[in-house]
Amino acid sequence: MTESDVDARHNEKMRRHKEAREKMMAGKTLERGLLIVHTGAGKGKTSAGLGMVFRHIAYGMRTAVIQFTKSPDWVTGEAILLRQFPDLCTLDISGDGFTWDTQNRAQDIATARAGWERAKACILDPAYRLVMLDELNIVLRYDYLPVEEIVEFLRTQRPADTHVVITGRNAKPELIELADLVTEMVQVKHPFREGVKAQAGIEF
Repeated sequence: MTESDVDARHNEKMRRHKEAREKMMAGKTLERGLLIVHTGAGKGKTSAGLGMVFRHIAYGMRTAVIQFTKSPDWVTGEAILLRQFPDLCTLDISGDGFTWDTQNRAQDIATARAGWERAKACILDPAYRLVMLDELNIVLRYDYLPVEEIVEFLRTQRPADTHVVITGRNAKPELIELADLVTEMVQVKHPFREGVKAQAGIEF
């Protein structure tokens, strides 16, 4: 087969692919708020959610980021950057740090409850187009908040055009069932196993 034959076959294949794609896209006409869940043991859940936050900021759409387990004392790249856009992003670092650091279940529950109340207020506020609930899955995993309450609120009170992004390992089945989009990050390799510590710009 000559190079011209290969090119001709490729062009025909791409033509058919384009036709099929255009036919498929013609039926996609709905636009509404999505419930998005990033979960799994692999790295990148918060980073994926923040990517959507940054896209909204780029389009001038207001966002809120509620971080459930990160501490206000921590320095993170996302906090440094998001604070540069106070008119477009409300950043609420509502956690007390890792649960193995706090070692205080009652405190963790109270902190999670306060964060959830602020999250609900943002979700109900029509000024926000996207609300990210970072590490909410961790809070639910430890039963600091009842998953039934979260699911009921998101099902019945979330405005139709508001996007909500939830991150964290071990997403509850009830949340996965309710979500419009679920992505599971699968860990294949991680430098931590080789003795590499968390690094600025990668992990935080």
